[in-house]
Amino acid sequence: MLLKTRAVFSPGLRMCATHVMTGPTTVIESGRPSSDMSEFRKAFTKAKNIAIITGAGVSAESGVPTFRGEHEKWRKWHSQDLASPEAFNRNPSRVWEFYHYRRQLVLDKKPSAVHFAIAECEARLKKQGRSVVVITQCQDDLHRQAGSKHVLRIHGSLLETRCMSCGQLTVNKQSPICAALKGKGAPGGDVPDAQIPVDKLPRCEERDCHGLLRPNVVFFGETLDSHILTKVEKEIEICDLCLVVGTSSIVYPAAMFGPRVASRGVPVAEFNMNTTPKTEYFMYHFQGPCGTTLPPALAPHESEEL
Repeated sequence: MLLKTRAVFSPGLRMCATHVMTGPTTVIESGRPSSDMSEFRKAFTKAKNIAIITGAGVSAESGVPTFRGEHEKWRKWHSQDLASPEAFNRNPSRVWEFYHYRRQLVLDKKPSAVHFAIAECEARLKKQGRSVVVITQCQDDLHRQAGSKHVLRIHGSLLETRCMSCGQLTVNKQSPICAALKGKGAPGGDVPDAQIPVDKLPRCEERDCHGLLRPNVVFFGETLDSHILTKVEKEIEICDLCLVVGTSSIVYPAAMFGPRVASRGVPVAEFNMNTTPKTEYFMYHFQGPCGTTLPPALAPHESEEL
């Protein structure tokens, strides 16, 4: 049932939007990115190594709340009030209720046209000796469900746990993840905390451990997995086309990936409902639902050898 590895977390902070991006950036000369799909498609046909950076807007296409706007709060708390080491240490029952709610949301969802377009593009281009990598901030499993193979999840996964005692990392798609969470996690503002005893919360199944488990996600203020970041750095340096899809570009370090690629003179295309703080750095911007704008951008081109 379960895939197991050891979790390693070291330098590479998950920073907030108030942090200043460092490193070289270049604003495109016109100051306004193009929305010419035919021009983008020319760049697409030439690209050998494509990096696709995805954010919460991609999951939203499948109906997963972005936890902004009307979904910003769970009960009376903002998500950042719960997704922190301090909150988990202070009240693991409440935090596990919140993540049980989030796990159930993603387990009930299916990949969207965006996920399938990316997965199909990766499989198709692989046959041509070209590569596609997904660098995602999303914590669900929808890219992999759609068929994407090369996925780097920089913020972890809602469907993995990590033991606070032995560090064991485990894939777990059961819901509820433990009996005590059954029927818990409702988001209503008047719903009281379940106050589950800590020994009834998810526990490690490693022999002689039985430590408290936590979601294997990167909480606010924690460092990112250095192994994942090393892989991301490599992909950012070798890509000759970059797509920034469904991300607000305000959470670091992911917010600086696109501009860093653009600083090398590599075409970067943004697909989003609105412009973002990083739009001015990019060569292309396609506004509207990603499920509408992205599939034609990644569809087979007449010049491809199919």
